[in-house]
Amino acid sequence: MLYKWEGIVLKARAYGESNKIVTLLTREAGKVATMARGAKKPSSRLAAVTQPFTYGMFMVQHHTGMGTLQQGEHLNSMRHIREDIMATAYASYIMELVERVVEEGKPEPFAFEVLLQALQAIEDGYDPEAITLFVEWKMLPYTGVQPILHACATCGAVDGEFAFSFAQGGFLCHRCYRHDPYIIRLTPTQLKLIRMFYAVPIDQIGKLELKKETKYFIKKIITTIYEEQTGIRFKTKKFIEQLERTPELQPRLTSTNTEMPEED
Repeated sequence: MLYKWEGIVLKARAYGESNKIVTLLTREAGKVATMARGAKKPSSRLAAVTQPFTYGMFMVQHHTGMGTLQQGEHLNSMRHIREDIMATAYASYIMELVERVVEEGKPEPFAFEVLLQALQAIEDGYDPEAITLFVEWKMLPYTGVQPILHACATCGAVDGEFAFSFAQGGFLCHRCYRHDPYIIRLTPTQLKLIRMFYAVPIDQIGKLELKKETKYFIKKIITTIYEEQTGIRFKTKKFIEQLERTPELQPRLTSTNTEMPEED
């Protein structure tokens, strides 16, 4: 049958002399692999719409197994992402993360919306490092890890001082610190930020201006969760780490209209 799906190109790889195997994340059908015949040829009508980051409408012939991509129409080619090296690096990591944790064969509207909002935010000039934190926290449940962030993971308290516990799988209040000698203490702002990254839709947030130290602190927590609790390693993170060691390539902080303070 022939389907018309709203989708994003997660990845494309060469197949033979002129074809591509294109993985789409679609709103209607979830993650699907398609054969784009002739898409490697510059003159092909599929050449442009099978580039990674492309958001569009795709006509796919699909029965069982791999579908065949018949045609596509751009909705947004994400030009800024393609032209800015830092935006490209973080967007590539986001794409790899989503592609790795979302299973094929069933609709995943939440994952699709997270990816679309993240790419659109980076395309609009939002801090790609901060947007990446949103995606990392929001996609955790797809790995089987569901941190307890609304209350104390041990006693359920919602008041008091809090720390993060890898052993307990979420926040611990000060009354329960004894349950984990390796807790990571959090300021009220850090607590709010982690909860925001996990629970608040990206398109409901103003342009966040976060200090490098704040992003680094929260990034260490989420990176440890992925590496030690999910066992997933991402190739694109190495590219980001290389860029982060190049001072002249660091992105400038953007202005913000968020009401959340950076420091207490």
